[in-house]
Amino acid sequence: MTPSLVAEFEARLRGLREALPAVAFFGGFAWDALTLGRSVAPMDLWLLSAYLAGAAAILWLMGHRQAEPAEVTTPGPWWRESGPYFLLQFLFGGLFSALFIFYFESSSHFLATLWALGLGGLLVANEFLEDRYRRYTLTWALFGLCAMLLLNFVLPHVVGSISAVWFVLSTLAGAAMTHALRLKTPGQPGRIGPVWGIAAGLLVAYALDIIPPVPLVKRDIAVGHALAHVGDSYRLQQEKTPWWVFWRRVEKDIHLKPGEKLYCVSAVFAPSGLDTRLYHRWSHYDEKNGWVDTSRIGFGLAGGRAGGYRGYTWKQNLAAGEWKIAVETENGHTVAVYRFELAAEPLAADAEMVDKTF
Repeated sequence: MTPSLVAEFEARLRGLREALPAVAFFGGFAWDALTLGRSVAPMDLWLLSAYLAGAAAILWLMGHRQAEPAEVTTPGPWWRESGPYFLLQFLFGGLFSALFIFYFESSSHFLATLWALGLGGLLVANEFLEDRYRRYTLTWALFGLCAMLLLNFVLPHVVGSISAVWFVLSTLAGAAMTHALRLKTPGQPGRIGPVWGIAAGLLVAYALDIIPPVPLVKRDIAVGHALAHVGDSYRLQQEKTPWWVFWRRVEKDIHLKPGEKLYCVSAVFAPSGLDTRLYHRWSHYDEKNGWVDTSRIGFGLAGGRAGGYRGYTWKQNLAAGEWKIAVETENGHTVAVYRFELAAEPLAADAEMVDKTF
């Protein structure tokens, strides 16, 4: 091969290297968005666990290389010098992408959405951190965060419970695993203190209901008039919009007949083997006192159904105005929030209805 062809090949290789992060980022995120989020399958968790194990192996090898006596040699090809950092960037990107989608699908109130967007920010920032992975303190922090967030999903799957104790144990286990990996890495590079700081921050955020109660994932929630159980489905009647309101299928404001019941149906994905109890907290907005809870009604939930396990509650003789219904766990963590307006005018006799199937 002539020198000119070699130079052209190396130039093309450098161009491919520069394009690879963008291609991997957009391709991986698009794939995750299409395949994840609506449920959390065991195979997804196995794959993400393999990503985490691969990142752990690369961190150990990087520490082993750094601890070896330095030799004066000519620079090697980029894939040898920068390959481990590129692979680490890819693995962290895959973990952050999946975790962002999981948490975004599970967040239904403002603080939880901010938390999910924070993970999205880390996903984007990861595309610019390849060279900074040589700073082990940052790398341990990112690895520890991935380990803790992933175990927050894995442990409830294994034990079949979403009790707060499992979130605490999985968070501490992720931090401890990262600490142990650093102790086993030759030279023990970097500092581990930030990892424990992240663990403490996660525990505080969970206590303040900022982090969604994973691995539960909201599938759907709606309110309506009559509810029927037909076969394996629930059918909820809702008021249909006029033909000219083509951008919305059902009316925004709800009208009730005197004494009529208003039903709320929610569908939540839960992993197989999970047996817990969820609650609908009905709240009405009062101009003087703000949001006032009127009732908290519970229903059982057994996990594993791909379409989401359904539960419903109902109330009648409701005051007109703004309402919201929060789907909560037994310990008060929010799964979903649904807001609606109850009109003062009664339901018209000729109102047209549509069915929503759960």
